[in-house]
Amino acid sequence: MSAEFELCPGRRVGGDQPCFIIAEIGQNHQGDLAIAKRMIRMAKDCGADCAKFQKSELEYKFNKKALERPYTSKHSWGKTYGEHKRHLEFSHEQYRELKKYAEEIGIFFTASGMDEMAVEFLHELDVPFFKVGSGDTNNFPYLEKTAKKGRPMVISSGMQSMNTMHQVYQIVKPINPNFCFLQCTSAYPLQPEDVNLRVISAYQSAFPDIPIGYSGHETGIAISVAAVAMGAKVVERHVTLDKMWKGSDHQASLEPNELAELVKAIRTVEKAMGSPVKQLLPCEMACNEKLGKSVVAKVTIPEGTVLTLDMLTVKVGEPKGFPPEAIFDLVGQKVTKRIEEDETISEQAVENHVKKVKC
Repeated sequence: MSAEFELCPGRRVGGDQPCFIIAEIGQNHQGDLAIAKRMIRMAKDCGADCAKFQKSELEYKFNKKALERPYTSKHSWGKTYGEHKRHLEFSHEQYRELKKYAEEIGIFFTASGMDEMAVEFLHELDVPFFKVGSGDTNNFPYLEKTAKKGRPMVISSGMQSMNTMHQVYQIVKPINPNFCFLQCTSAYPLQPEDVNLRVISAYQSAFPDIPIGYSGHETGIAISVAAVAMGAKVVERHVTLDKMWKGSDHQASLEPNELAELVKAIRTVEKAMGSPVKQLLPCEMACNEKLGKSVVAKVTIPEGTVLTLDMLTVKVGEPKGFPPEAIFDLVGQKVTKRIEEDETISEQAVENHVKKVKC
């Protein structure tokens, strides 16, 4: 069982705790503060645990040539990549306003710190945990500095290898034990054949002392629900108000009805996981009484007869008698009274019978 830790105040992850569901708003807010607030409200109304954004200090994330690169995509908000990113980047004051709004409506708020200076700001903003995006998972100086802040960490693993994830673990664990890995494939939208949910199991084996989760970029909810059935303790999905909006992430995002259905499905699967103990349950008693079978006499059996297998059969019997699994135990036992053909074999009819207790 994965270790537990407190990811947000009063909210633990791992072990038997409920899956923590992150609604990744990212930059699907179109650079509009009002839309961003609507999306936070939507995440709350759909039952997500956390609304998450992406914070960059652009001159620290990109070099000058990257910002000056012409950007002619249909998703562009400017002539250069820098203009595009600046349109989508909220100021520090706007982030404070968004965090305050999230607190007012009762949903956790955080962001991926997309560079070291963004992490500094988010630390100042007092977010409950840091999200490390896949693009920084192999950025070891960034990881070390972020871990030293002492806040819990959720680390995505898109574009990385198992060897790299072992290195990440070895860097972070001695500094900050409160972190988890998310299986992730960095493609938008993600095709099912590239999801590789079995990596969740591989991570669980390789890192048994931390929770493992899933960050998905696929369409629909089925794969994310399957991840929870495999033991994902954190699930992150991009969300949008309209998949037709301009922006490269919208197509791989969930609209409100899908997010609500995902949350509902995850909570249903968590209930269904239940107990590893296999036993007759109270809810099965009615069916067992109606259709459960008993050992029945195939022929008339005189008093004093030692039972053989060819004297016995299994049927739905009235009244109930020995259950079918007892039939071999009855062989060699002596009956204390005459048993008619087709009559249920009762405990009272078998000499020195000791009833076995089901476990």
